[in-house]
Amino acid sequence: MAGTREDATLMLELAKWGAMIGLPDASRRIYSDDFDIEGADALDADVQTVLVWHETIGTLVKNMLLDRALVYDWLWVAGSWDRVGPAALAAREKAGVPELFANFEVLAKGQS
Repeated sequence: MAGTREDATLMLELAKWGAMIGLPDASRRIYSDDFDIEGADALDADVQTVLVWHETIGTLVKNMLLDRALVYDWLWVAGSWDRVGPAALAAREKAGVPELFANFEVLAKGQS
């Protein structure tokens, strides 16, 4: 599937939503040199913002509502997962819910 104008519109709406929930600030914090990847908690506001936003994108891609190639051209999903994935996996284990943030993880692992 090639990206469509509808995909582009959704992409821009997602970018707006990300700005509204503080994604730029959260991203700066999780990519900072002093961010503790192994000590991060999924309930931390910055980590949670990155997790929820990317999980939403992963869900849209999984359900073929947003073009995967367009997302990979737009975002470094794998890099974000590398930073907050350990927190997501710990939350998943603690909750006993294997689906928790799974769409973000799958999307990230598919990016080369």
